[in-house]
Amino acid sequence: MQKVNMRDIVGRKSEIKELEDVFLSNRAEFVAVYGRRRVGKTFLIKTFFQSKKCIYFQMTGIYKGSLDNQLLQFSKELGRAFYHDAAMKIPLAWMEAFEELFSAIKLVEKNKKIILFFDELPWMATRKSGVVSALEYFWNRHWSDNKRIKLIVCGSAASWIIKKIVRNRGGLHNRVTKKMRLLPFNLHETYLFLEKHKLLFSRNQALKIYMIMGGVPFYLIQLKKSSSIDQNINKLFFDPNGFLFDEFDDIFSSLFDNSDQYEELITLISKSHDGLSRKDLEEKNKLTGKGGRLTKRLENLENAGFIKAYIPFSHKRLGIFYRISDPYCCFYIRWIKPIKNKLQQDSTSAHWTKIINTPEYYNWMGYAFENVCYQHLREIKVALSLEESSMASPWRHTSKKGTSDHGAQVDLLFDRNDRAITICEIKYTDHPFVIDKEYAAKLIKKIEIFKKMTHTKNQIFLAIIAASGIKQNMYSEELVNNIVTSDDLF
Repeated sequence: MQKVNMRDIVGRKSEIKELEDVFLSNRAEFVAVYGRRRVGKTFLIKTFFQSKKCIYFQMTGIYKGSLDNQLLQFSKELGRAFYHDAAMKIPLAWMEAFEELFSAIKLVEKNKKIILFFDELPWMATRKSGVVSALEYFWNRHWSDNKRIKLIVCGSAASWIIKKIVRNRGGLHNRVTKKMRLLPFNLHETYLFLEKHKLLFSRNQALKIYMIMGGVPFYLIQLKKSSSIDQNINKLFFDPNGFLFDEFDDIFSSLFDNSDQYEELITLISKSHDGLSRKDLEEKNKLTGKGGRLTKRLENLENAGFIKAYIPFSHKRLGIFYRISDPYCCFYIRWIKPIKNKLQQDSTSAHWTKIINTPEYYNWMGYAFENVCYQHLREIKVALSLEESSMASPWRHTSKKGTSDHGAQVDLLFDRNDRAITICEIKYTDHPFVIDKEYAAKLIKKIEIFKKMTHTKNQIFLAIIAASGIKQNMYSEELVNNIVTSDDLF
């Protein structure tokens, strides 16, 4: 067995605490772990429990593997964990496989804890495989009252784990003792991860990386220290042989049946920088339609961490809106998907280096930075000294045709508990942002429209969230109450 060290784990403090509680508990535990593909679920579980004194059994499902191949792998893992790598009889069905596992457990000394880790369980659940019913039987009949047993099921297909395990309506109903959703790294964890792997980027550079690929460990580890950020991006994303060139299609085909329907929905959402309403999605999608099917597709995308639902401030009547929350998908849909066929025919050009520094590039960077801010609302609240319970959302007023009415948009606002609202302007620039006379007038007008259209009597504060801060001048001193920089997000 490969030697493991808990110091190899970056971040994940709350998850480690939860796993520690599971390991030390004086009862049987049934833990359901789910999260986006490549986010580090297997690494966390394996590294944590292999650092403990216990019997560690791990069975990993084979993507699109036949039942025979899944059971063959099970027999190998059984021999490895319980019988010193001895060759084992290959079971013919999952009930027989679990019976053999049950027999192996009975041979373990009574004071030793036993970890049963079923990784990518959805991939084992092939049609008519019976793996869930077998798991259900052995948990209820033999393991639920055995305090040595810590059963962990894991899967990247979050919708499957939630439906079949967490919200199971059969024999596993209410059997899960702990649910753990593993999210990508935040900016601080991303910076620590890069540093640990000797990828010595500045905070500004780490921010740019995060805006493009997010905090997914397996993506970050693909970066080469011998190349610049832009060289890395060009190679990983724009080269047909690059690691992330086909990742988008691979993610969706491995997580969802009818993956083309999910791809259509996330593409529609990503094209609306202000978010897309449920009503607009019903009108624009061509593959999913309306009603319950659309609701389930959107719920699955949100559980997988690709989109985020919200209700705009003072616009409850408009219903739920959705915005993209996965940086990699956002980048891929904007820059790779439209020219993918061209890239496959011409892999020699440095496409990304031709894009950077164009107006389209800076427009997209502004949008990407806004998404990063929405992923770090807790850090922004701390920087603004706001209560955790302050509600965050965007706001928009669209002017009506044929009127002198002016439209206005608020990137982010916090509805506070102290009869106040903090309106945030989000700006991404390479240098400190400058509020000039013209921009100051726009800010004043925006706040006037906001007060008029929302009929709020709450006190209004203005905060600027600027990646590189702002340049102090008479306008900033007059208008701005708080400044948040990218450093505050780390």
